[in-house]
Amino acid sequence: MVRPLLCFFTAISVWSPLTSAQSGSRAADEAYIRQSESAWAESAASGDVSALRQILADEFVGLGVDGTQYTKADALRVNRDSPSKFASNHLNSVAITFFGDTAIARGNESWVRKDGGKGTFFWTDTWIKRKGKWQIVAAEDLIAAPDPFK
Repeated sequence: MVRPLLCFFTAISVWSPLTSAQSGSRAADEAYIRQSESAWAESAASGDVSALRQILADEFVGLGVDGTQYTKADALRVNRDSPSKFASNHLNSVAITFFGDTAIARGNESWVRKDGGKGTFFWTDTWIKRKGKWQIVAAEDLIAAPDPFK
């Protein structure tokens, strides 16, 4: 009876630090993705695309609110020019689910245009981790439409 208990406690003592290290790393990954998503949202009003250069993979492809595809270069150009239209754009929430070295981030952000128009973007971003670096490889964006039942 002592031998099985000894094996059990040995296994727990080896496994526990590993899972703790993984969860600590996952918390850091989640914080990075959350901060990066916020920086992307803020760039619509600031025009600062420095974060986008880092977080969008070179092969990034997005699906815009009008149904057209856009690339990393397109995203950089649009966000650089968007302060002429947006007074503010802020991240409201983001939920992140990890699948190994892939993460799906689903969130929304509220915007105000300089002409006073207001709205909400909803989006899903697909992140991958390569060589220790998280980047977005795909995005899909939507604008919340007015509720037809209200």
